[in-house]
Amino acid sequence: MAIPLQIRVQALAAQLLYTLPRPVRRLIAGRPIRLDGQELALDAQLLLRLQQLSGTELVGRSVRGSRTAIDEARHLVSGKPIQPVGSREVTIPAEHGDLPATLYTPEGLPEGSGMLVFYHGGGWVIGSRVSHENTARFLAKHAKVRVLSVEYRLAPEHPFPAPVEDALAAFDYAHAKASELGADQDRIAVGGDSAGGNLAAVVALRTTRRGGPAPAFQLLIYPAVDASVRRRSRELFGAGFFLTDEAMTWFMDRYVPDPDRRTDPSVSPLLAEDLSGLPPAYIATAGFDPLRDEGEAYAEQLAAAGVRVALVRQPDLIHGYVNFLGLGRRCTEATAEAAGALQVGLSRNAGR
Repeated sequence: MAIPLQIRVQALAAQLLYTLPRPVRRLIAGRPIRLDGQELALDAQLLLRLQQLSGTELVGRSVRGSRTAIDEARHLVSGKPIQPVGSREVTIPAEHGDLPATLYTPEGLPEGSGMLVFYHGGGWVIGSRVSHENTARFLAKHAKVRVLSVEYRLAPEHPFPAPVEDALAAFDYAHAKASELGADQDRIAVGGDSAGGNLAAVVALRTTRRGGPAPAFQLLIYPAVDASVRRRSRELFGAGFFLTDEAMTWFMDRYVPDPDRRTDPSVSPLLAEDLSGLPPAYIATAGFDPLRDEGEAYAEQLAAAGVRVALVRQPDLIHGYVNFLGLGRRCTEATAEAAGALQVGLSRNAGR
């Protein structure tokens, strides 16, 4: 599909902006932002300044418009398609009908590699394989694994538990068809960002508790894991840092309209009575993110339950950084760290 001229011009302008000398970028971004003992990275602050100048928001007036906007935004923030990474379409059978997915394979990767079943972010309402294509490509290339990126159903057309059902179906398919997908059945991880991190955590919990096949590793990037309370980070960073308090409410009202269901561990895995026996996890949070504190609380709960967990806070970044690979170096560095953790985690946990 051809990129609209306006988007191409905006993308070029954004890329050129990030090549300007640091003092010029600082002048455009404004004075450094310091909050809660942290200083926002210049790359992230410049992105927020561009968002402010353009008047764009993460969510708009309509679901359809918001979905279109996030898919188009990849041309502005994600950079050129990461190569050499091959891709092919995969169809995952599910009870309600087939789920589309894309399998990304780095060039030269042998058969029997590790594999990540990846669930994109977007508040269970927006986002897609399209919006997260370069994120999936990046993880595949730098973690040296296959990445199966899943197009699960979205709310409000398909509210909870539909996305969870699809996420489970995708993992079960990946495990059952691992050899056909070129992967090692014992080296399958689940992962995602934000709402996708939530789904990955829920899949790890549900598969472990039911017995039978379960993931070997969890890659949870600024995951949403507790819809029951408002933590301090939501009060501190709920306005002006890309993901807003208003957007979080908008997403949850569509995903789980009934507040009484938000304490279900399949919505809020942090509230599960027993987290023991879950796969090892890498949990990344962003310092200037409303979701920061719940992700870190989940890491603490996992560790208390005896689960091996690595918690990394990227103190100078904002929510969404794994999608901002085309803007500066800082977001790429943080995402590369997650890819490295995935590579090590699947190597360490083979045959778990």
